[in-house]
Amino acid sequence: MNWQAVVEEPDTLGESPFWHAAEQRLYWVDIDGRRIRRCNADGGAPEEWPMPTEPGCIAPAAAGGLVIALRDGVYRARSWGAALQCIARFNHDPAITRFNDGKADPLGRMWAGTMYEPRDASKGELYSIDCRPDNGQQGVPGVQLKAQNNIIANGLAWSPDTRVLYWANTTRHVVHAWDWDAATNALRHQRVFHEFAGKPSGWQPGDPGYGGRPDGAAVDVEGNYWVAMFEGQRLVKLSPAGAVLQEFPLPVRCPTMPCFGGENLRTLYVTSATHKRSAEELSQLPLSGRLIAMQVDSPGLPVNFFID
Repeated sequence: MNWQAVVEEPDTLGESPFWHAAEQRLYWVDIDGRRIRRCNADGGAPEEWPMPTEPGCIAPAAAGGLVIALRDGVYRARSWGAALQCIARFNHDPAITRFNDGKADPLGRMWAGTMYEPRDASKGELYSIDCRPDNGQQGVPGVQLKAQNNIIANGLAWSPDTRVLYWANTTRHVVHAWDWDAATNALRHQRVFHEFAGKPSGWQPGDPGYGGRPDGAAVDVEGNYWVAMFEGQRLVKLSPAGAVLQEFPLPVRCPTMPCFGGENLRTLYVTSATHKRSAEELSQLPLSGRLIAMQVDSPGLPVNFFID
């Protein structure tokens, strides 16, 4: 695969990339670096915006700026570098739980999932936050708990026809699917979309026999689900039925999330991590933590915008 580095400085834990077509920019976060980053289509030196706590995920807003899920809640910034306004807080303990993967849905709600950092109980949850003027809440954000019993929330995505929602349980190596009614925001018929093999007995970090666990994901116009396999050094392309169609080797051990961008949405970008990786691994895989890209045949879906 002809993977190219887009920026020079690596992330500690890169995540949540999206392509902003109107701005011709790519946005993403460095969770552990507590910063949001963006760069032009041709890469170069990215702009950086420090955050007070870890930004788990971001989404563009139709009225400008971003919606940002920080450790303790979901915030709104009206422009790059603007003041952060909290629009929703939650009941979790931010000392041991933080927001992780999330995106805006096709109708403009923000969805964000949490990860339970001790990882010894299934306390991760998935919320939707509806700030649309016609949400029936008289100007108050409508917050709904949509799914739970997870440890590390990841892999959030929707099918092109908006009838299916995907959500991954990274620790358990499984991606679930639900039937989704976009208008009523109702989830029904939870099922296993695809289950990956877990860590084999006696596995050690760096063992080539381990294929990784599902992290962030993106969907293309044909409805295929592209998922980054953390510690697996690969992307996996799954059909709408959950069958493996193709695997893409990566020059990084820990990819975190893909997204489609560029002029025709045929540039596949992938974020990755250097957090807790050995010096030997980083020496062998020097693109680790850097935003990388390659051209693909199938265009992806454009990013959804948050509406408020």
